[in-house]
Amino acid sequence: MVDKKRSASSRQHNDDSSSGIKKKIKVDPDADIKEEKKVLSKEKPDDSNKEEKDVIAEDKSPEKDLDETKSNNKKQNKKREGSQSEDDEKDVEHDEDAENDENVDDGNGNGDNEDDEDDDEDEAEEEEEEEEKKQISTFEFDGVKYTFRERPSVIEEREGKIEFRVVNNDNTKENLMVLTGLKNIFQKQLPKMPREYIARLVYDRSHLSMAVIRKPLTVVGGITYRPFSNREFAEIVFCAISSTEQVRGYGAHLMNHLKDYVRATSDVKYFLTYADNYAIGYFKKQGFTKEITLDKSVWMGYIKDYEGGTLMQCRMLPSRLRYLDSAKILLLQKAAIEKKVKMRSKSHVVRPGLQIFKSSKDVSLKPEDIPGLVESGWSEEMDKLSQKPKRGPHYNFMVSLLAELMNHPSAWPFATPVNKDEVGDYYDVIKEPMDLSTMESKLENDKYESFDQFLYDARLIFNNCRSYNAESTTYYKNANKLEKFLYNKIKENPEYASYLDR
Repeated sequence: MVDKKRSASSRQHNDDSSSGIKKKIKVDPDADIKEEKKVLSKEKPDDSNKEEKDVIAEDKSPEKDLDETKSNNKKQNKKREGSQSEDDEKDVEHDEDAENDENVDDGNGNGDNEDDEDDDEDEAEEEEEEEEKKQISTFEFDGVKYTFRERPSVIEEREGKIEFRVVNNDNTKENLMVLTGLKNIFQKQLPKMPREYIARLVYDRSHLSMAVIRKPLTVVGGITYRPFSNREFAEIVFCAISSTEQVRGYGAHLMNHLKDYVRATSDVKYFLTYADNYAIGYFKKQGFTKEITLDKSVWMGYIKDYEGGTLMQCRMLPSRLRYLDSAKILLLQKAAIEKKVKMRSKSHVVRPGLQIFKSSKDVSLKPEDIPGLVESGWSEEMDKLSQKPKRGPHYNFMVSLLAELMNHPSAWPFATPVNKDEVGDYYDVIKEPMDLSTMESKLENDKYESFDQFLYDARLIFNNCRSYNAESTTYYKNANKLEKFLYNKIKENPEYASYLDR
């Protein structure tokens, strides 16, 4: 009986203990050693009574081991959870302390971020004040001191930070590096121009370039031009400044350098260039105009013609005037005019206020009775003119609308009057011609008393184009596109939408 019970219990013990060992492995790495000790102790019984006790003990041990394992697992899990929560609390406290430490001064004034930001702001303000002081230039003329503001580019050139260099393709390493820098800027700033075309002209030996170089050898911008000295004009082919450097006056200073250089080294008296819609404003500020006074036979066939561009001209001043000193010259001219005005007028005299209004508010006073008013040049006619509005009520809208029309991609055929030499029978067919430049001139001279008159001229452009050109032509299609654009712009303004139905 004992042997059967022992063998049965031994099998049950082996099965249950093996499952118990598997559970213990997860929580107790010494479970195998402990189990081996139990097995050894079971295999060495002292007597039969002990064997019976061992059998009974063995029958109970698997259940006991399972219970102990579960309880140990629970205890260890609780310990892990407790230690984990303590670690989390410590991490949170550590993060809070770190955040607090960031805003606590270390005693040397280096720990407070807010103070550092204030210091940075103060330093930036001081630098701005220093820059402004540098820009104020003073000179004396006829015993009078004059002050004017200089461009940052002028100051940088004076301090030796930048230079203006004339280069061409002479196969020298440094000049080729400068030309390559110019090519890259032109290609980036003029994305509509073919890259290969830009490279070909920049490296062309018949072209010259003036580059703005930040020392030691960083190209900031420049102008590429082709001189025709025997014809006394030069064509500006490319002109661009790097997009990150366009607020420091490099463009205007570069043009002044170019004019002084070309005038001193050649017989060139005129500049011609084709400007796109974005460059027209810049060239106007540099003395260029859309009115071409240079005879067409001089430049026709020599300069490159760009579709959609506007031809502009600049006639250079006599050589005794230096363009780089233009700011001083203009200031002196203004001072001379003011001096002449003071000699002929008393408008600069400051008179005391009228005391009559202190005693009574309801006082009728004629303008002629005000001391100094007549002497300053006042007249009744002038007073009436000053009270009359300078422009009509629709002027601002017409100006903005015409500007958008002129900048539209489809406006290039209608920018200027049709050339009679190129289209011989045009004026025989079209009895009432009109174009955008004529509309611009009429608008500037207050010829449009109403918006109806403005709209009539705009429609005249489109109707003339459709009357003369076939429906399949580019001109006809551009007229339709521009007309549609005009109508959409007018419809966006409810005040003017009703004009389209008239």
